[in-house]
Amino acid sequence: MAHFFGLLLGTALLRPYVFLFFAVYLAGCTLQFGLKRTLLFAVAGYLIAWGSEVSSIHNGFPYGLYYYIESTAGREIWVKGVPLMDSASYVFLAYASYSTALLAFCPLLRGKGFAAVALLDTRRARALPSVRALAALLFVSLDIIIDPVALRGGRWFLGKIYGYPGGGAYFGVPVSNFLGWAAVGYLMTWAFQALDGILYRFSARDIYGRGLPWRFFIGPALYLSVLLFNLSITFYIGEYNIGWAGVFIMLPLFWLFRLLAGLQTRQADDNAISLHLRDFPGSLTGILTARQGQGPA
Repeated sequence: MAHFFGLLLGTALLRPYVFLFFAVYLAGCTLQFGLKRTLLFAVAGYLIAWGSEVSSIHNGFPYGLYYYIESTAGREIWVKGVPLMDSASYVFLAYASYSTALLAFCPLLRGKGFAAVALLDTRRARALPSVRALAALLFVSLDIIIDPVALRGGRWFLGKIYGYPGGGAYFGVPVSNFLGWAAVGYLMTWAFQALDGILYRFSARDIYGRGLPWRFFIGPALYLSVLLFNLSITFYIGEYNIGWAGVFIMLPLFWLFRLLAGLQTRQADDNAISLHLRDFPGSLTGILTARQGQGPA
């Protein structure tokens, strides 16, 4: 037991930024979706990610064949040839991508004050295939930024932990890796949507921050933080071609997101408010009271 806790401490000390991002996931996902959903998805998402990695390092599916270098095997937790922190990172990346996709598809209700902006999501919107598809696209887009710089981990504090035996067309990363990420991102988002629906159908009570309208922006903020962190590392180690390629790849995606979000903002009418409150009663009490106090525009 002491050895396990020693490895757990070593894992946190070696990858503090991963655990910081994961802590944001725990807080943000709990406030937006509830504690039960957060914990269940942490387990389900980790198992999906870990299974996909074990399959790839042995069979080449779904990411293509790659290998891990167990140089830190005695200093951090590894699970059957895969570092714990790597599969855990899929969980907060999937949450951030799904939360950002919801922000693009659902209307926004603006109240009084900078933080008084509420997302008018519904049970139906949470389960939409189009939300799932955008979340998968956002998920794989992050990997386009992350994987090339992680592959060069020996030049920064990540360390050299993995490689592709045959190299790859995109700065050493094979295209199969991105196809795998898109498929796994889609599967993980579907798993989250399924868990959300199952808990709702069984009327499972949950704890979440429904009185905090800004809770909907923690996921998108996490998405941007991971993106900027990896771009910063890329430019810091002097990989300017990779960095600028990532920037220009993300620009059309942000344009699409801005277009979708702009359209939904204009649809934040009384019907959207009514549909949201039907599924989440009492979630807009504070912001609606503030709006009524403002009087007619």
